Amino acid sequence: MPLSLDPQTLPLLEKGNNLLAFSAGVDSSALCFLLLERGISFDIALVNYQLRPQSQSEEAYALELANEHGFQAHISHAPPFQGNFEKKARDFRYAFFDRLMQQEGYQHLITAHQLNDQLEWLLMRLSKGAGAVELVGLDPISQRKEYQLLRPILHHTKEELETYLKERGEHYFIDESNYDLHYERNWFRQQLATQLIQRHQAGIRRSFTYLREDKQLLQQSYHLCYHHQEFYLIKLELPSIKVRVVDRYLKRLGYLLSRAQRQELKQNKSMVIGGVWVIEVVGNDLFIAPYVKEVVMPKNYKEACRKARIPPKVRGYLYQEGIDPKSVVSRSS
Repeated sequence: MPLSLDPQTLPLLEKGNNLLAFSAGVDSSALCFLLLERGISFDIALVNYQLRPQSQSEEAYALELANEHGFQAHISHAPPFQGNFEKKARDFRYAFFDRLMQQEGYQHLITAHQLNDQLEWLLMRLSKGAGAVELVGLDPISQRKEYQLLRPILHHTKEELETYLKERGEHYFIDESNYDLHYERNWFRQQLATQLIQRHQAGIRRSFTYLREDKQLLQQSYHLCYHHQEFYLIKLELPSIKVRVVDRYLKRLGYLLSRAQRQELKQNKSMVIGGVWVIEVVGNDLFIAPYVKEVVMPKNYKEACRKARIPPKVRGYLYQEGIDPKSVVSRSS
């Protein structure tokens, strides 16, 4: 099938200030040329982990593309990571992206996740235990901190992207570490996902369309009432989805819940996660905020919080940010 950009993402891409997460591999290279074909303006960002001989060639290629096509290439060199490379590399990568988004004023971070990635995610989550929302995982448009994350080629397979590059005669790199089965994702890719996509591509593509529709229905059972920077007040229509909602919003803030934290959340209405985030539930109101302790507040502010039914662990952040408790409760009502 001819390659195309997801129609949901297209209006945002055409009007926004865009940054493409680039690796010089098949997926991001194909997306780069697709964006250029559509006349969409963007810059690129590449993290050089300096682990393979070809890493320097990939960085040089990114700079060459930027010079040839008139966009900017942001490059970051990662330090050595000891243990749990996948997580530490991801955290470093997204910290780099977050910094660029803020400093350069980009509105959209574009990633080249494709259908194979989506299936790998589903299989990995399925093996650990997950609900329908978590199984879908990747959406064409999602919110992360103060910007939107766009995935315009979720509907295409890796094979389709590679064929596109070969037909155009474009250069790309193959990361040999993708075949190392010591990495969990690579095992799911090599042993399961690739063969499933090859045999059942059309059905899998349709299934993800249906799953995203079901996910949207589930998400209608809550709504955001109030938001200020890293503070969220969410109304839960179904209290049973508390953990899913907390997980979703903490991911926006760059924090991933552990299995133990999920279990603890099921049992508690008030808890501090990782010493960083406070979660409070009052009735059907879910509060998520940075954890600020040992803040001296005037009595009248404490009383205003009490009347507004704002739980104690959240008050320190609201006071620090100068938020009027009445404004929070008025948005929730």
